[in-house]
Amino acid sequence: MAIETTLSILKPDAVRKNVIGQIVSRFEAAGLQVVAAQLRHLSRREAEAFYAVHSERGFFKDLVEFMISGPVFVQALRGEGAIALNRDLMGATDPKKAAPGTIRADFADSIDANAVHGSDSVETARAEVAFFFPTLAIHAR
Repeated sequence: MAIETTLSILKPDAVRKNVIGQIVSRFEAAGLQVVAAQLRHLSRREAEAFYAVHSERGFFKDLVEFMISGPVFVQALRGEGAIALNRDLMGATDPKKAAPGTIRADFADSIDANAVHGSDSVETARAEVAFFFPTLAIHAR
């Protein structure tokens, strides 16, 4: 399996619950390394740009409002098969459908306030990592 770098965002609901450490420890226990991280409050412009792929969808406005409602913890994770591993650890987007023991099953409130975001492909991961960590993206494998 290839070494990959992927983006993970702990959304405002997870940050408000004060579970950053619990979630990061799950990534580390699964063999992922945090290679960059920052706690930040996204501006409307940043949230709209980051989620631009969804701009024509009905949930876009609510998603942007949610993502600017409080601080987020953004991190780049690296490891073998990091993209798929991160997605497995997160669980299904709808926490009611997420497997027990996944991050969303344990920490998410709803399909909208679902605790975490993770890149879904190599191409997406490259773009998303570059969005938040432009100098790291140069070195992402």
